[in-house]
Amino acid sequence: MIPRVLIDAAAVPADRGALNRYVDGLVGGLHRAGADVSVACQRADADRYARIAPSARVVPGPASITNKAARLTWEQSGLPLIAQRVGAQVIHAPYYSMPLRSGLPTVVTVHDVTWFSQPEQQESVFFRSATRTAVRHAHRVIVPSKATRDELVKVLAADPTRIDVAYHGVDHAMFHSPSEAEIGRVADRLALHGRPYVAFLGALEPRKNVPNLIRGFARAVEGLQDPPALVIGGGVHEADVDAAVSEVSATVKVVRPGYLSYADLPGFLGGALVVAFPSMGEGFGLPVLEAMACGTPVLTTQRTSLPEVGGDAVAYTEPDSDSIATALRQLLTSAERCAGLAAAGLARAKEFSWDASAQAHLLSYQRAVE
Repeated sequence: MIPRVLIDAAAVPADRGALNRYVDGLVGGLHRAGADVSVACQRADADRYARIAPSARVVPGPASITNKAARLTWEQSGLPLIAQRVGAQVIHAPYYSMPLRSGLPTVVTVHDVTWFSQPEQQESVFFRSATRTAVRHAHRVIVPSKATRDELVKVLAADPTRIDVAYHGVDHAMFHSPSEAEIGRVADRLALHGRPYVAFLGALEPRKNVPNLIRGFARAVEGLQDPPALVIGGGVHEADVDAAVSEVSATVKVVRPGYLSYADLPGFLGGALVVAFPSMGEGFGLPVLEAMACGTPVLTTQRTSLPEVGGDAVAYTEPDSDSIATALRQLLTSAERCAGLAAAGLARAKEFSWDASAQAHLLSYQRAVE
């Protein structure tokens, strides 16, 4: 029997980042699976979840929970009341933190463990505390990769029998090989005027390794006729990125548009020569999967979960700038290699779906209730 689940989507930010795409994809997959789902969310998101899952009960929280501190307080008191109102049998907290006295089985998604291995990241104190709490108190913990499961066991001595792996999916209707019009629209917004480019997509956190990408890219394009630009899509300001940009020659074009609109992502990823994602560690690596689904060759590292996502369908590099330069140069000078990776990536991306992810979540919910 599939239990009635309440998903706490109130923590989802408004930037349409990876967390947003995870919760959207999961809720849609659960709806298609015929699950009995309720969604607690920010008021601004209520209409969107109603469209994603017409069969779900969508319960907006109070206006005050747009404030993080207020949301965390409401999570302990207001969320359990919503669970009672909708008759939930299990609560799913999809972003680390959880209610401690809900009286119901609780499942928590822990997205990665880099908060422990790289504590210099922003907000690491909150995420380390929330992860420890989830490991101690949640009935089940969901992680998006085997690598994250293994790190959770290693770092916090978590019980592996209470951890469920549920790979992320990709919205294949959204992330697809884009048309020339879609590519041109994004390129015009980026003021590239037809210039080819290498793309990065993600938050500018230290673990994303963007400074080494900039330095490696500058070396990779040395001497190339009509060299491409490097476009760094993503938010959160990082001083090390500014320093890396200042180091490279003025002839190296680096474009930093900040956050890109969700609708522009297929054109942005699919229009790139290569999507470079040389991260030092990921819980999953959703931009890698989305780039593959858009038919673009990907360069990433073999750190943590990334080989689970890319398999043999992506190119790999070590995270230092010299290795990135060598690997990127090889791709930029081999159209045949890029075409092979693009085709392999498209095929591999089809192995990941939100429907499959939803089924893995449903198994976790059932285990929590049992």
